[in-house]
Amino acid sequence: MIRGEVARIKMRGESMTRDIGDRGSVKDSAAGGRGGVPLWVGIVVIVGAFLMALGGVIALVKPGMMLAPHDAITEGVVVYAGYLVARNLAVALFLLIALALRARGQLSLMVLLAGCIQLFDAVLDLKEGRWTLVPGVSILGLVFLLAAARLSGFAFWKAGAWRGSVEGE
Repeated sequence: MIRGEVARIKMRGESMTRDIGDRGSVKDSAAGGRGGVPLWVGIVVIVGAFLMALGGVIALVKPGMMLAPHDAITEGVVVYAGYLVARNLAVALFLLIALALRARGQLSLMVLLAGCIQLFDAVLDLKEGRWTLVPGVSILGLVFLLAAARLSGFAFWKAGAWRGSVEGE
């Protein structure tokens, strides 16, 4: 392929263009998507990153909000709130960086990680009786997982997606 040439390829039923730039870099753009990232996935990433960052800021500013009303704030609570701040802010930051760079592969993994974190949080909320949080956290986790599957083009719950082959489908 000659530099500057654009090739149309079909991948998993989605029309893509592959543009080989002047320096040999490859840019993918899916039909209807921004840099290969569908609009709805971008919205999910932005909203999800905002919510994760907001949770981190709340844990930093008012760690007592993470507890039941009758629980006391101990030094241990403050330490673990700090871990939550670090985790949530780091994931939110790298979600936004991957989206801004249009790094579809990295974004897919970050969205998958964020979805798993949300679902694990939902399980812990269930275990600890924070019933009001469970639906929202579960829905966010599932939407993240759907976005990750859309970005990767693979059903990540199948072994073939992790081996890089299509045979697991």
